[in-house]
Amino acid sequence: MIDLSGRVVLITGAGGGIGSAAARTVAAAGASVVLHDVSADATLALAEEIGERAHRLAADLSDSAAADALWQEALQVHGRIDVLVNNAGIYPPAPLDESLAEWMGVWNRSLAVNLLAPAVLCRAAVATYRTQEDGGIIVNLASRAAFRGEDPDYWHYAAAKAGVVAMTRTIARQYGREGVTAFALAPGYVDTALNKVFAEEVGVEVAARDTGLGKVAQPQDVANVIAFLSSGLATHATGTTIDVNGASYVR
Repeated sequence: MIDLSGRVVLITGAGGGIGSAAARTVAAAGASVVLHDVSADATLALAEEIGERAHRLAADLSDSAAADALWQEALQVHGRIDVLVNNAGIYPPAPLDESLAEWMGVWNRSLAVNLLAPAVLCRAAVATYRTQEDGGIIVNLASRAAFRGEDPDYWHYAAAKAGVVAMTRTIARQYGREGVTAFALAPGYVDTALNKVFAEEVGVEVAARDTGLGKVAQPQDVANVIAFLSSGLATHATGTTIDVNGASYVR
């Protein structure tokens, strides 16, 4: 059994499929959770479900200043944060036949939310963990796309997630002796609203056939790994990227 009693976990994008599953899982293991989403209403039902160990915050992570303010506000809730889970993400298409201005607009927003906001939060986390007794843990959500690439309209997403992997490795290598451990998770297709367009236009069964298991991952499959990494039981795996893709891409 994983025991997270006494730990404080900040989860961005907690209103989504993976984020909410992660919040329920770490809370069930005893952690206090700070639930972030772009709107506080997005985590209202989740916070009520978890109870008194849940606290809600809202921030638009396309704004780097708001991402930094989120950390400072979350830190004030319990006076410490033991685990940062950078889960929030967006997946807008950027077709090549759009104008350059439209195409670049999607790139800029995608990089802001999927890479720069996690970077800002990691920066704040490292600064805190270096002075915090027992340090702290960072879990960054990357993607299978960081390694095998992505569909034609989503270059930006693959590029951002590759950046997340490189950033995580750098943090692990440079700050481990100061109490900071960092991990990346690289899911494949997960049955969440983020993949709604693919599910409706192509079908979940197509993604399932791509896996070695014959089925796609559920949010709980990712949440279980997040809970394990949050426990501090995997210290010497710092810098690792853990694939959660049903062997649809084996490195």
